[in-house]
Amino acid sequence: MDNIYFIGFMGTGKTTISKLIADHLNMKWTDLDDMIQQKEKKTVVEIFRENGEEYFRNLEKEVLKDVAGKGGYVVSTGGGIVIVDENVKIMKESGLIITLVASPDVIYVRLKDDQSRPLLQVPNPLDEIKRLMYERAPFYIKGDIIIDTSFDEPEIIVGEILKEIEKRKNGKGTC
Repeated sequence: MDNIYFIGFMGTGKTTISKLIADHLNMKWTDLDDMIQQKEKKTVVEIFRENGEEYFRNLEKEVLKDVAGKGGYVVSTGGGIVIVDENVKIMKESGLIITLVASPDVIYVRLKDDQSRPLLQVPNPLDEIKRLMYERAPFYIKGDIIIDTSFDEPEIIVGEILKEIEKRKNGKGTC
């Protein structure tokens, strides 16, 4: 089986949901941010602070290419991976893209105390969430499946995703 990529804004549940999907489908799971941190031996916050966002995005593309070449993975991506067109192309060519979405207010509540989110270390994080979500919306809608995670429990969301994946396997959906 090809890879399954989870994209979406930070705080939409990509890590939680992708791990559960990997378990259900008996696939390997990985998180691109974890791979980057292992490669650089620094946190994402340190990479952003010391080297900038462009450097981070280049690392992200490198690890994505590595995973795309392997297959059989469920991949949790960073929220900004979609801003690089080549990344979306790599994911489309090597698997299924599942976009997780949630309302800005829900994301704010989920992330308000999380200091590991470099793009939210600003005076008004809710406004920044709204701005970034608006900016990235044209990229996030490129997912093959789009699921709102605002209010349902992870098990319900996983069930919805598994149904959508099954539809695609049986030729009832498009990839």
